[in-house]
Amino acid sequence: MSEKNQRVVVVTGGSRGIGRCICKAMAAPGTRIFFNYFSPADPEGEKAAAAETIAQVGQLGCEALGLWANVAVQAEVTAFFDQVMDAAGRVDVLVNNAGITRDGLIARMKEADWDAVLNVNLKGPFLCTQVAARIMAKQHGGRIINISSIVGAIGNIGQANYVAAKAGLIGLTKTTAKEYASRNVTVNAVAPGFIDTDMTANLPEKVKTLMLASIPMARMGQPEEVAAVVGFLASDAAAYMTGQVLHVNGGMFM
Repeated sequence: MSEKNQRVVVVTGGSRGIGRCICKAMAAPGTRIFFNYFSPADPEGEKAAAAETIAQVGQLGCEALGLWANVAVQAEVTAFFDQVMDAAGRVDVLVNNAGITRDGLIARMKEADWDAVLNVNLKGPFLCTQVAARIMAKQHGGRIINISSIVGAIGNIGQANYVAAKAGLIGLTKTTAKEYASRNVTVNAVAPGFIDTDMTANLPEKVKTLMLASIPMARMGQPEEVAAVVGFLASDAAAYMTGQVLHVNGGMFM
């Protein structure tokens, strides 16, 4: 397969957790994977995590390239996609996965924490979608998959910023789907529930116990289970699906 016929997949936040599993799920012959990573609080740790993603994708016989970029900054998003286009010349799949949390009750939430979460979790997907959708429209085809959350549908105490961003992402999904359907670009969302990742590992045991009690399947989900649904939405089997939200939560929300 020539380089111009390769399938090009872009995943934001691909250095660990669900993002890494998505990169691995998308690994296939003839596919090139690009992902961003960003953590100013721990740049060396994040670079090491990105290197591990590249290594694990490589073991599956697929090339991956990680690029340092803040999805909340338009100039960095533009530069990121410029590098992708320079290297591969196209974008076939975009997975907006990057996200952060800054939890707190509304009464005590700092404006800076609200802004940080909305910027990464909602503005970031908007900026990435804006660039990728233009590329896909010119190609007359593409897939955009947004990683929302169960809390975007049901709310969650102490996460007003995260919930607002994830609910907003569902709205962004549906609007983008309507705007780009005529160009054969599908746009869908995946809403994970309680998934076993670094983010949930830091929760107090009491909180974990309460959450598990509310899940009919009585267990946490695995990142690979979310990634498998993303892989389906990116496949030809999902060509007639757009504007949908697929919940992966063990029955926690029906």
